[in-house]
Amino acid sequence: MNETIFTKIINREIPSQIVFESEEIIAINDINPQAPVHILIIPKKVIPTINDLKPEDAELIGKMFLVAKQIAIDKGVDKDGYRLVFNVNEGAGQTVFHIHLHLMGGRKFNWPAG
Repeated sequence: MNETIFTKIINREIPSQIVFESEEIIAINDINPQAPVHILIIPKKVIPTINDLKPEDAELIGKMFLVAKQIAIDKGVDKDGYRLVFNVNEGAGQTVFHIHLHLMGGRKFNWPAG
């Protein structure tokens, strides 16, 4: 499998602003933020898309959401609200094929008219 920008960040081959790190998960500031708070929560295990999840990944995915909740509290966006998003494949905007959960907050969100 090809190395992604996220594996390079995890391996400290390229720098990033790390917000959180554990044995299984790293969270970084997005380099192209779409909100005042925009953090990517990334499992260290490489899983290309949500479609590639296996039953044994359930606990890891749950931990990603718990990390998101704590970061939202730490960043002060938990009360006003925040958005959590997984993009799956190119048609939904996934550009790095290593799953990552977007945490965005600090502004009001609306769904685009369609």
